[in-house]
Amino acid sequence: MTFAGSPDRVEAHLVPEAGYEFDTFRITGLPRQPSIALARALLLAGSAPRACRRILRARRPDVVLGGGGFVAGPMVFAASTLRIPAALTEADAHLGLANRLAAPFAQRIFLAYPLETRHRRKVSVVGRPIPARSRPVPQDEAREIFELAQDARILGVFGALAGAQALNEFVAETWGRSGPPILHITGQRDYEAVRRRVKRRDYRVVSETERFGAAISAADLVLARSGSTVWEIAAAGRPAIFVPYPFATGDHQARNAQHFVRAGGAIMVRELDLADVPDIVRSLLDDPVRLRQMGQAMSAAARPDAAQEIAEELIAMTPQLRPQP
Repeated sequence: MTFAGSPDRVEAHLVPEAGYEFDTFRITGLPRQPSIALARALLLAGSAPRACRRILRARRPDVVLGGGGFVAGPMVFAASTLRIPAALTEADAHLGLANRLAAPFAQRIFLAYPLETRHRRKVSVVGRPIPARSRPVPQDEAREIFELAQDARILGVFGALAGAQALNEFVAETWGRSGPPILHITGQRDYEAVRRRVKRRDYRVVSETERFGAAISAADLVLARSGSTVWEIAAAGRPAIFVPYPFATGDHQARNAQHFVRAGGAIMVRELDLADVPDIVRSLLDDPVRLRQMGQAMSAAARPDAAQEIAEELIAMTPQLRPQP
């Protein structure tokens, strides 16, 4: 297995560090307003398929999987011109522009959520793959890792993703001096600002962690944005209060949250209504029966085997990779 992508994005460092080979080609996202940046992006988009074909001829893959962003489109298109089977993934409850453009050239489209699309015959709804570091662990073990009380009802706040600054600041301001025990993963950007506001020992502030599954498992209730981590929270069976990032493309974070609200495992609060969150947190932490019911609903909505399902379908797409009888 090899990877391909832009030399200017984080994967150019993460993929080699993980031990995989990485081929690069120039591509950038398309700005939504007319500008010099848009003209440059269009020029790169026009030349990218040629670069992708060079990579594909050198690598000779049996199948290509596009990760859903603007990097994936040219590679999936190039694969179709070389008659190499290709598939796409969409992690949000909104089919992004890059995937809409690339969909006609893919044989399969793996969706995290049920979506309306004219490519219905290509679609498999599988959920979103969960990284190994985000797999749940027993709660007592998780609390030992983060030095949390075993007998408390703990609120987990996960603000490590882009766009969570308002949530991080609200939580630190609201509960920095008193409130429920908290495990707060802030992300590096907001760590110092949050840490300075916290004045009690049972409010644990962590900038980031490689044990994210353990962090979720340590909590009884989660307060977070509703990006891709919603599936990791569901896999741990934790009830959640989701505050969607208000500027997400196509309001996809709200759509992500609503999927789990409909399942009965989550409550969605808009950022403008953050003042309602303390009362919701208090009522849930004081109601273990409801917490348990919501947790069961999250577990029922989870798709912990998404990666395995995608892998099996990719193998089925190419005769060379199918297991022999």
